[in-house]
Amino acid sequence: MAPILEIRNLYKNYGATEILKDINIAIEPGDFLVLVGPSGCGKSTLLNCIAGLEPISGGTVTIDGRDMTNVSPKDRDIAMVFQSYALYPTMSVARNITFGMKVRGVDAATQAAKLKHVASLLQIEQLLDRRPGQLSGGQRQRVAMGRALVRDPKLFLFDEPLSNLDAKLRVEMRTEIKKLHQTLGATMVYVTHDQIEAMTLATQIVVMKGGVIQQMGSPAEIYNRPANLFVADFMGSPAMNLIPVRTRRNGEGTLIEISRADGEPIVLRDRKAPDLPSEVILGLRPEDIAEAGFRAGEDVQEATCLVDMVEPAGADTYVVSQLGGRQVTARLHAETRARAGAPLALAFDMSKVSYFAPDSGKRLN
Repeated sequence: MAPILEIRNLYKNYGATEILKDINIAIEPGDFLVLVGPSGCGKSTLLNCIAGLEPISGGTVTIDGRDMTNVSPKDRDIAMVFQSYALYPTMSVARNITFGMKVRGVDAATQAAKLKHVASLLQIEQLLDRRPGQLSGGQRQRVAMGRALVRDPKLFLFDEPLSNLDAKLRVEMRTEIKKLHQTLGATMVYVTHDQIEAMTLATQIVVMKGGVIQQMGSPAEIYNRPANLFVADFMGSPAMNLIPVRTRRNGEGTLIEISRADGEPIVLRDRKAPDLPSEVILGLRPEDIAEAGFRAGEDVQEATCLVDMVEPAGADTYVVSQLGGRQVTARLHAETRARAGAPLALAFDMSKVSYFAPDSGKRLN
C-alpha cells in the first residue's frame, strides 16, 4: 500500500538555527500518527510544515502520491484542528461548521447533509443554534472538530487540541477522538507533549527531541523496546527505571551488580543478556518489579531493598527505593505491606530488561 503521507529528508531552519533535521516519515491510509516530545522539540513546526503553514528549508512532503512541498495549504486537501479552537464568536455553531463549505461554493443541500451527519457523529445536535461563548471547552473542541470533519480531507492534522481542557475532560475527549478515528478510518496526524495521550491514541508514534526523530514505531514497540535513554525516560508514567550497573559474565549468564547505600550490592542474574560492556544502564519498567512471591518464573530474580517511600495510588501502590544511586520505583498491588524505612523483598523480571550504553544512550539489546 502506498503511503498517504511521506516526508523525505525534511529540514527547517530559521536563519542559522536548525529546527528540524533530516525528518523521514511514511504512514499508510488510516494510520493515527502522533508526534510527541517535550516543548521546543519541533513537533508543532513539523505539523505546520505538513500543512504548508511553514515553508521548509529542504526535503519533500508528499500527500497521497502528490508532491505538496510548494503547494499552498488550501490546495493540500487537509483539515486542521488547533489548540485555540479558532471559532468565529459571532456565528452560531452551525455557521461555524458550514462556513468553510460556503466559502468553497458547496451547495446548500450538501452543506445541510454534512452538518447533520457531523453533528450526529459528535453529539452536538442540540448546540447548533448556540454561539461559541455559550459553550464549554469540550463543546468548543467538538465544534472545531466538526468544522474539520465536513471537509472529508486526505489528512486530519491536530495541534495539541486537548491542552486547554481539564484532566477529566481530556480523558473524555481522548476517548471521543479514538472512537472517531475507528469510525471514520481517517488518516490523522496529532501533536501532543502528553505521552499517555500518545500511547492511547496512536497506531504509530514519532518521539522527537531537539528537532530529531529519536524513534518511530507502534505504541508497543516504543514502550517495550525504547531505542535510547531519552525515549525510555520520556515514554511511560511512571518512567522506566534507569539504573547504572556493572556486569560480568559467568557460566550461567550475566551477573548484574547494583550498588546500594544501605549495604552490599544487589546481584541479579540475566541468563539471556547479550555481550555487554562492564558498565551499562539497566532499564526496567515499574510494573516489572513486583513484591517477592507475586511473580514467578525462571527469569525472575529476587533481592531485598530498603523502602524509602510508599505512594498509594488506588489500585496500585508505588514503592521507591535507592538503587545504583537512583530512585527506583516498583508498581505493587494495593494491599502491599511495604513500609517506609523497612526492608522489602522484590522480584525483578529480567526477561523485560533493557540495556543502554551510558555514553551514547543507545539500546544494546
